[in-house]
Amino acid sequence: MKRACVIRHLAFEDLGILAPVLAAHGYDIAYRDAGVDDIGPALATTTDLLVVLGGPIGAYEDAIYPFLAGEIDLIERCLRAEIPVLGICLGAQLMARALGARVYPGEKEIGFSPITLTGAGRRSCLRWVTEADGVVLHWHGDTFDLPATAECLASTPATPNQAFAVGRQALGLQFHLEADPAGFERWLIGHTGELAAARISIPALRAAAATQAAATVRAGHKIFDDWLTSVTSGKPQTST
Repeated sequence: MKRACVIRHLAFEDLGILAPVLAAHGYDIAYRDAGVDDIGPALATTTDLLVVLGGPIGAYEDAIYPFLAGEIDLIERCLRAEIPVLGICLGAQLMARALGARVYPGEKEIGFSPITLTGAGRRSCLRWVTEADGVVLHWHGDTFDLPATAECLASTPATPNQAFAVGRQALGLQFHLEADPAGFERWLIGHTGELAAARISIPALRAAAATQAAATVRAGHKIFDDWLTSVTSGKPQTST
């Protein structure tokens, strides 16, 4: 089987609905927990796909969390070797840093709200988000400049760079298509301090998840399946 290396920063921010899609595409999943497991350059020689998940720390905080430097180095190595890389939230921000772009505090976005696809986004795997009326789960406070080699796929008024692609093998998403509604309560528990500081109503967020989850899950499955198919086939994510 093909091997998917998955870097996880929080136990409850896992692959979610992406796990069965990876399995369907023939990937054996191996989690590496940041700050605990060794995340060294050798992984770039033993993996067929790298997934870097989200977390509540800043991609620029490597002075506080030294393991981030190893993650950035691994992303760089995988990109140079044309190993497919998927970055989600913090993972997308680390990918942006690996590509030479600046990551910095932005406007906090938490909750279910729509993204606007660019022309490239409408031709990419993200086109399926229209089946959820463009609505995705946002949960971030940092943002990044678009890497020089990347193509912007989506934006919101608060965050111009919500998603980007680099060729066919790299996809960065600020939002959380992977979040599994069955485990959403863990997000509400684990991020209770952040939600309180942002004055976000947990009952309202829970209610939004209940009404939006079915559509976002359907869109997420199609988006991930589409991207993994393009990675396997060698066809570009976007086409004219």
